[in-house]
Amino acid sequence: MAYSFQQFKDELKKVDEWLLHEFASLHTGRANPAILDGVLVEAYGARTPIEHVATVSVEDPRTLRISPWDKTHVKEVERAISAANLGLSVSTDDEGLRVSFPQLSSERREMLVKLSKSKLEEARISVRTEREKVWSDIQSQEKDGLITEDERFRYKDELQKLVDEANSRLLEFTERKEKDIFN
Repeated sequence: MAYSFQQFKDELKKVDEWLLHEFASLHTGRANPAILDGVLVEAYGARTPIEHVATVSVEDPRTLRISPWDKTHVKEVERAISAANLGLSVSTDDEGLRVSFPQLSSERREMLVKLSKSKLEEARISVRTEREKVWSDIQSQEKDGLITEDERFRYKDELQKLVDEANSRLLEFTERKEKDIFN
């Protein structure tokens, strides 16, 4: 019976997606609507994500345009973005809001690189945790007589190969983000 690594691969995919989402929310000086994902607006008596009350689009490389569907929410959207402390400047006009991304200082760039490396380490820890779960399962299957010792070693090698691939992907994502921060 061959060991199925499908659940492990699915977990690795989730780690990839998590890291990419975390990187998308890092402010790099370029306009990126993903930075507003965590901002909640007080609308219709509830705290609602911006994308549920407005259209968010990229106007130019340093500016986002937010067009609330209900113009009475302009002040609430502006208040929510300011309260989120994202380091963005917000101005209103007759069409909605304009969110400007300031030029990054060298200190801020260095801080963002450190933050991206800490996110990378969190992702690697998740990969190691998942690896340990699978390895424990393989060992218990050998103990129960479901697989042989040779199969256990073969599965261990295959598991390590998957972990190495995942770690190199995560590192590649991080290097791309760091390049984006410095450009």
